[in-house]
Amino acid sequence: MSVRVTLNCPVKPGQFPAMLPFLEENLPNVRGFKGNLNVSVLFDNVANELLLDEAWLSVESHQAYLGFISSNGILEQLSHFLSEPPQIKYFTLIDV
Repeated sequence: MSVRVTLNCPVKPGQFPAMLPFLEENLPNVRGFKGNLNVSVLFDNVANELLLDEAWLSVESHQAYLGFISSNGILEQLSHFLSEPPQIKYFTLIDV
């Protein structure tokens, strides 16, 4: 069963335009990582908050990706655009 992962990312004031090229360059790597099913990117202009809405095969596959970007510096690069670390939540689909 797949898992839905949300990452709420508060963006530093004025940093979203500078963040776009970073996202365009790195999202193909997320989408191509083993276990990733989908990534959607949403932005709240009022709250200056980026939402990454992701589907993964499992929590473990997402955590493997987090380990990968922690070790190669991508997570650190992302943090330069954010006012605080992303809030990561895991959800499972409930069939009702």
